Amino acid sequence: MRLSPAYWALGAILLWASLATLGALTRSLPPFFVVGVSLTLGSLLSLRHLRQWKVSTRVFLTGLYGIFGYHFLLFFAFRHAPAMEANLLNYLWPLLIVLLSPLLIPGTRLMARHILAGVLGFSGAALIVTGGRLALSLDSLSGYLLAIAAAFVWSTYSLLTRRLPPFPNSAVGGFCLASGLLSLGCHLLFEPAVQPTSAQWASLLALGLGPMGGAFFLWDRAMKEGDPRQIGSLSYATPLLSTLLLVASGTGSLNPVAGIAIALILGGALLGSLPARSDSVLAVKGE
Repeated sequence: MRLSPAYWALGAILLWASLATLGALTRSLPPFFVVGVSLTLGSLLSLRHLRQWKVSTRVFLTGLYGIFGYHFLLFFAFRHAPAMEANLLNYLWPLLIVLLSPLLIPGTRLMARHILAGVLGFSGAALIVTGGRLALSLDSLSGYLLAIAAAFVWSTYSLLTRRLPPFPNSAVGGFCLASGLLSLGCHLLFEPAVQPTSAQWASLLALGLGPMGGAFFLWDRAMKEGDPRQIGSLSYATPLLSTLLLVASGTGSLNPVAGIAIALILGGALLGSLPARSDSVLAVKGE
């Protein structure tokens, strides 16, 4: 039975939602070390299809651009801006997937409901991430720009997989391995050496199998086969589910603001998933 692309996307979203909970277990480790080890371990998921890692230079560089470029920019954003604000701007990527679809995918049209769904989703994500409190400062402008750049990189990479020559899903393992090794190189350049505990190694393995590995294979499948406008709207469930997992693990809490955020995110996801209607087409169309 052929699964709907939305299920592949939801699988990736569920795995990404576990990132905060698993990441809390490795919080004392340097971020580039965590990313490098996790991505390297994640690449092993397709090791049995090693021959399929051989792709064209264009495809390989695009994979490197997406997976390494995104994490590189995001972690430098965290160095130059408060984590809450940087994370919020990072969550522009689902909205950018929706807005950039007509520009990067021929024949894709934006409808009013797609724009509204994206705005609702981002509004909900903003409330979830900030708790309704936001204080942007010009002193952190470079960090904000890096976070926006990270969102742009991930959204364009996600869409560009539809424009590339066909390549096997297993090739994502090669992207992860190369990105992991580059991240470990950044660790050697910018971070102190560390010696993880046995429990931390177990957490790194879980990250590699899940949000920092398996999720990328599912996401690649979803973006190649699915409607990016719908998937972009669904992606705002990531911060929502992440918060709910933190609550379930006893490290987070819900409040009235979170309730409003949940309503906005679910409303945006439902609106973005409605069948297409020709009467709400905006004047934006792919070639």
